[in-house]
Amino acid sequence: MTGTVAVNGEVRRLEDLRLQDFLQSFFFGAGFFETLLVEEGAPMFLARHLARLRESLGAHAGCVQPPPPDVLTPEAVREALSRCLEADAGLGPRFTGVAKLVAGDGRLLLSFSTPPQRAEEVILDTVEDRCYRRGDPTLNHKSVSYLRQYAHLGRGTVFVNEAGELCEVPNGNLFFLVGEAVVTPPLEAPCLPGIIRSVLLEAGRLGERPVVERTVHRTQVEDVRGCVLTNSVGLALAVPRLLGRELSGSHALAGQARAVVREYARRDV
Repeated sequence: MTGTVAVNGEVRRLEDLRLQDFLQSFFFGAGFFETLLVEEGAPMFLARHLARLRESLGAHAGCVQPPPPDVLTPEAVREALSRCLEADAGLGPRFTGVAKLVAGDGRLLLSFSTPPQRAEEVILDTVEDRCYRRGDPTLNHKSVSYLRQYAHLGRGTVFVNEAGELCEVPNGNLFFLVGEAVVTPPLEAPCLPGIIRSVLLEAGRLGERPVVERTVHRTQVEDVRGCVLTNSVGLALAVPRLLGRELSGSHALAGQARAVVREYARRDV
């Protein structure tokens, strides 16, 4: 994380922040966050991220203190982001990297980090089937209480619920090429309503194949011919091996997904 941040639109230094201003978020995980890609100073899918953030805050009214509504608008966040980039020579107006929004304790914290190492693919060979339960509503929100996912980052883990249904990975959603359709698990699996997930479902097709929500059971992995991991930073990553199976269709599917996402990003500016 860089040293320049914004709190409710005010540019600050990270070292000047006070713990007592973020007590509920820090001690109880009573807050939500969004991670988004910034390219040449422009945040990607900002309005969608803020809409999801407001939805999570509304669903937890009374236990999470929201920031003032006027700092949760795309215009306000873009202005705060621009002021931060101008104030920090290490960032600069054409910064490309990651921005993070954290909402809680009546504040919206905007911070930045350097671009992650670019990856084209990820191997998913590990199953975690002890901590996801079908219909768990907490997993439909990106809470700062993130240890369950954070503990599995980088381990190639797929979360599976008690019914043996594939749900998601620690840092994104999954899309599977099954038969003639591209299938992603329903929110009730549970999984996060990811921003890139919503774009692909809205597009409705990847090439000639429909994109649909449908349960994918662990036993159906034998029928999967391609798999893509989606999130707001990597956009769409090929999964050439899923739970021990080599998938020849993953790279082509990921390429199609990235093209759709890029096209929607141009429209969402």
